[in-house]
Amino acid sequence: QAFEENIFQVLLAEDKEEVVGMCLYYPSFSTWKGKMMYLEDFVVRDEHRRKGIGELLFHAFVKVAKEENCRMVKWQVLDWNDTAIAFYKKQKATIEKGWYNGKIIF
Repeated sequence: QAFEENIFQVLLAEDKEEVVGMCLYYPSFSTWKGKMMYLEDFVVRDEHRRKGIGELLFHAFVKVAKEENCRMVKWQVLDWNDTAIAFYKKQKATIEKGWYNGKIIF
């Protein structure tokens, strides 16, 4: 239902009609920067990594954000995920440290 209500969007990477990766994102807002896009999930199947698929997906996500006049894209990465951190740094991303995530689950 959330997809039909346009709450989020998905970019898919396919290989021979098989989904091998995806980016799930939605619009958000920053009081400091304005309109932004939040990358909720970003994954490439293990056996399809190191083929440039992740980079293509990530660049497509950034392109969508720019086309929608966003001022920023944002996401989270776990501090132990060295491979992902290296990937994001390669994309010229700033990896912030010192922020704690707060949440309440209902």
